[in-house]
Amino acid sequence: MTLTSLSMIDRGLTPDIAVDGSVDRAAELLELRPGVNELLKLHDRELGVQLPLRRDDGSIAVVQGYRVQHNGARGPYLGGLRFHPRADLRQTRALASLTTWRSALHGLPFGGAQGSLQLDPSDFSTTELEALTRRYALAVSHVMGPRLDIAAPDLNTDARVMAWFLDAYASRHGYAPGVVAGKPLSLGGVPSGEAGAGRGLVYVLEAAARRWGIDLGGQRVAIQGFGHVGSWVARELYVRGVRVVAVGDAGGAVLNERGLDVPELLRATAAGYSVADSGTPSQRIAPEELLTLETDVLIPAATGEVLTAFNVDGVRASIVVEGAAHPVTPEADAVLDARGVRVIPDLLAGGGAAIAAFAEWAQGVAGVPWDEQRLATELRGRIERTFAEVAEFSEEHGCSYRQAAYALAVERVAGAMELRGGF
Repeated sequence: MTLTSLSMIDRGLTPDIAVDGSVDRAAELLELRPGVNELLKLHDRELGVQLPLRRDDGSIAVVQGYRVQHNGARGPYLGGLRFHPRADLRQTRALASLTTWRSALHGLPFGGAQGSLQLDPSDFSTTELEALTRRYALAVSHVMGPRLDIAAPDLNTDARVMAWFLDAYASRHGYAPGVVAGKPLSLGGVPSGEAGAGRGLVYVLEAAARRWGIDLGGQRVAIQGFGHVGSWVARELYVRGVRVVAVGDAGGAVLNERGLDVPELLRATAAGYSVADSGTPSQRIAPEELLTLETDVLIPAATGEVLTAFNVDGVRASIVVEGAAHPVTPEADAVLDARGVRVIPDLLAGGGAAIAAFAEWAQGVAGVPWDEQRLATELRGRIERTFAEVAEFSEEHGCSYRQAAYALAVERVAGAMELRGGF
């Protein structure tokens, strides 16, 4: 068992309980009527599926899967599909809830959902993963659809997985490109949609630097994770002349105080290598050391609950930008806040992926294509407006950016529920 999981268990805070705590604090800040916060924490539907698989060697395995739909007051559900051994029901609930609040914060017409297969993808062949994805899609297809619930890539899934999901869904319900986001371009994806999460985070960081009077070009940045989010953050920062001094992935981490050769890292990882084996001029470091390096900006963009009560005292960055979902536990968040470390929460920093998914969904439903320029304009515009709203709420109410983000999101969802007669 890892220190990360221990930090949650020791204090009775599983991921879903931790997220619900933020909802309670937002409801208190907004002075919502008693009981509304409890309604906001309920999930509309939780579906568990058991997926049998005949493996390549002839043996039989059964994989547990979930689809959780949190709150559909503002529109159809939207949520990722992840493959991970820790993707249990509680984590899936938390991620579904986070998507509700993230979508509401950025003004998107979605509720939140999350799907998961509880497995380590490295233990399965491509053929086996395809078979599992197709079985999962069929098992949950009765609660999915362009006007019901839209799947999107998440941890360890990508455009290829979305194509498998779409094809399996179509075999039962007919071709419906709006049922998944993050598809290949040839199947109805949007240009540069895969870059949305990373670019959105960089737009948030740029907006923060302007508001706080910080020269972004002079900052040293460490990025934990080099997948969908981290690799695009590194690429976008590099072209802006920002020094990315450390990055890490599942295979290790590297450090170069003068700045890493990001294009070479991208070439190496595209070829299947870890950043630690890329051959770029750098010093190899332990993955956990990356979180406590003496840098200006730390971006945890891998998995959840990586900054905990066990390691938060070692964090030396002055700004933490959450590129993953729920990477900072409540205990760690309180410590960082007390020390004056500025934390940009995942609800705000992670909006880019949801905005790109919105564009792709709108394209699939309306049949009107989005080009790259239209998506870029929509992405930057929504991100900058939302950042300004969060910053102004924070300054007006004397609260953290996390509390401000949740308060704005909760207010919008609660308002939609009330208008629809939910309470």
